[in-house]
Amino acid sequence: MNGADAIAKCLVKEGVDTIFGYSGVAIDPFWNSVGKENIKTVLVRTEQNAGHAASGYARTLGKVGVCAVTSGPGATNLLTGIATAYADSIPLVCITGQVNKDQIGSDCFQEADVTGAAESFVKFSYLIREVKDIPRIIHEAFFVASTGRRGPVLIDIPMDIQLKRIPDFDYPEEEPKMRTYKPTVKGNTVQIKKVVKVLENAKKPLIIAGGGVFLSGAKKELRAFVERHSIPVVSTMMGLGVLPSDHPMYYGMVGNNGNAHANRAMRECDTLLMVGARVADRAVAAPDMTFEGKILVHMDVDPAEIGKNVGPTIPIVGDIKHIFMDFLESELTTSKHDTWVNMLDLYRDSMKEERHSSKRYVNPQTFVRKLSLAMEDESVYVADVGQNQLFSCRNIILRDRGKFFTSGGMGTMGYSIPAAMGAKAAERDTQVVAVCGDGSFQMSMMELATIKQFDLPLKIVVMRNTYLGLVREHQHHVYSDEYNMVYLGEDPDLSMIAKAYDVGYFRADNMEGIDDKIAAFLKEDRTAIFEIRIDPEENVKEL
Repeated sequence: MNGADAIAKCLVKEGVDTIFGYSGVAIDPFWNSVGKENIKTVLVRTEQNAGHAASGYARTLGKVGVCAVTSGPGATNLLTGIATAYADSIPLVCITGQVNKDQIGSDCFQEADVTGAAESFVKFSYLIREVKDIPRIIHEAFFVASTGRRGPVLIDIPMDIQLKRIPDFDYPEEEPKMRTYKPTVKGNTVQIKKVVKVLENAKKPLIIAGGGVFLSGAKKELRAFVERHSIPVVSTMMGLGVLPSDHPMYYGMVGNNGNAHANRAMRECDTLLMVGARVADRAVAAPDMTFEGKILVHMDVDPAEIGKNVGPTIPIVGDIKHIFMDFLESELTTSKHDTWVNMLDLYRDSMKEERHSSKRYVNPQTFVRKLSLAMEDESVYVADVGQNQLFSCRNIILRDRGKFFTSGGMGTMGYSIPAAMGAKAAERDTQVVAVCGDGSFQMSMMELATIKQFDLPLKIVVMRNTYLGLVREHQHHVYSDEYNMVYLGEDPDLSMIAKAYDVGYFRADNMEGIDDKIAAFLKEDRTAIFEIRIDPEENVKEL
């Protein structure tokens, strides 16, 4: 076999059943070999979306997503997808074609130093120089991507390496032994005992749960711990869904775009457990002030995150699932914290933020609540970036088995449609809804062709306000209504876009009959676009 055949066979050994990507001469040997294996391939319409689709696939199944593109502009286009996955710790293996090994550095046609360009936002990168190294590198790449703090791994493969002969080989079965990579899984026993003692004395404990809970598969363990000890929970944006929205111990999303009662809970607690979350600016604007005078326990699988923005009282490095399994096995005994919980219940009831939209338009907050309630129990809701993301995060009602995806760390516009496409490819019987603005929709609407070609029926909500709404909101507050580079115009006609791609089309200009329209939209068998008109001055003027 040749090197490309070897790569394809290694991917099969790793359990890969779907690859998202784009072709080109420098990656053609790879695609030719993949075509001989039992692997589904999905041809996206631009390389960036191969990364986003692989991300949606990975987040849905909890396994490594795979994408592959050609050299030069194909690889550089993919960089945004890689950076987006890195910021949210999504496990990907990203394969790029490269010019022949002896041409590297000669500035030949479609050559780009992709390993150098991607260095700051991959967990690890490989440039394969010897065909005999293929089995080891593929095996290591999947191990690195899926362990420790999850993230993307890049494999750059020169074309001549793909074509070079390689003898039969035995694919490694055992865990790779890498001298420079040894992720910590078990939390330190002494540190866990310290946390147990702190919780026994805490009067106002609080857990902030982040995306690391999902990445470690710790949702069940966290919930069991919370319910056993009656400890309230708030979440970051990436932690939405760690508990159902209606769970009595869940108090909303923290951060500058979060719920007021959740932020107040964070300020007033005496013991704070930061679980699988960064102390980043969107979640905690002023960490030194927020955490002053309280005990901070920071748990993360990545030791680089602990102490990066604020010094914890008790750091615990380890996998969240293993840490909470240890907590559940401990002899921790806590009170019910009734006074604290009752106070948080009062905050939640009295600090609701209900904005009043113009009756001439759809109220986006009410729409998100109605949409999420009408969705199936095990559905996937994918929010894009911009005002639509904030409307979604603040108002979505998530059930126990529902999933919520968005681009949190990088804030990449155009993420929702390809990520939803990847989620649908992962679980074809699952209802998947992408919610985007008219700006982000136009960044990815070409993927309607991919959705149609590969039978990945999605539901796509477009919140139409003819502006880049969140930037316009910023310019309202900072530049006194001097609006520049934010008006999108009335084009395109989404009904004609739907007709061109042969997908369903629904529209709501206001709230009249909105429940029936949502029901019809979700019931549609094929892909459908639901255009809802929202006030261009939503979140700018108070009505």
